[in-house]
Amino acid sequence: MNLVLAQYKANLLSLSRNPGYFVGSIVFPAVFFLFFGPPNAKDGLSANLIMGSFMIFAVMGSLFFGFAVGIANDRASSWSIYERTLPGSPLAQMVSRVLNGFTFAAFAGLVLAVAAHLTTPTHLSSLAWGRLILALLVGALPISLLGFTIGYFASPKGAGTLAQLLYLPLSFLGGLWVPPDQLPAVLQKISTHTPTRLWGELVWPAVTGGAWEARAFIGLATYTVLFGVLAAWGYRRDQGQRFS
Repeated sequence: MNLVLAQYKANLLSLSRNPGYFVGSIVFPAVFFLFFGPPNAKDGLSANLIMGSFMIFAVMGSLFFGFAVGIANDRASSWSIYERTLPGSPLAQMVSRVLNGFTFAAFAGLVLAVAAHLTTPTHLSSLAWGRLILALLVGALPISLLGFTIGYFASPKGAGTLAQLLYLPLSFLGGLWVPPDQLPAVLQKISTHTPTRLWGELVWPAVTGGAWEARAFIGLATYTVLFGVLAAWGYRRDQGQRFS
């Protein structure tokens, strides 16, 4: 546990001093929200929906790039090879990486929530906040594993490009920027099967007081298993290539 906490602290400081990652994962989603959120938040209900959608956008971006680009960079770094010669377990490094990713994701979501409360009439009860946090955590699992998959299969430059190519289209197709029913008919059919749309179907009822449907949980669980298998395959493949 001491080793996990030490690596967590070191990685946290390293990422905090990286302007590109900090601005991209923390500042950009909030700024993007300020351009498009307040003008469309006509009342409390619409404000809650917009805040929920953009919180998915913020959390997803932080996890996606933190894991995809971070893992790919570590694989190309001689420092990660040196770390394997030191006392400790690869599991400790993995746990600290996950803690770092979710710490920044929580911070990104918090900044977005503050921006929403300062500029829109959004308001959630304590119960709604609890449901929102739970919904964000459930949806974060498959997205994190997709980030791991990219990180273990792509090069450092390729990981950033691939993450960007997936991040923005998934946000649009998932209905995070415009309501899903306002997408073109063809895209609406695609939207229902994306992990971001399924994530939204957990977050939107949470912020409006609606009931959750099993379809969203089942869909996200399916993506979690799929991306988990791919991430495990990528990890074993990488370990075999670098350390066998």
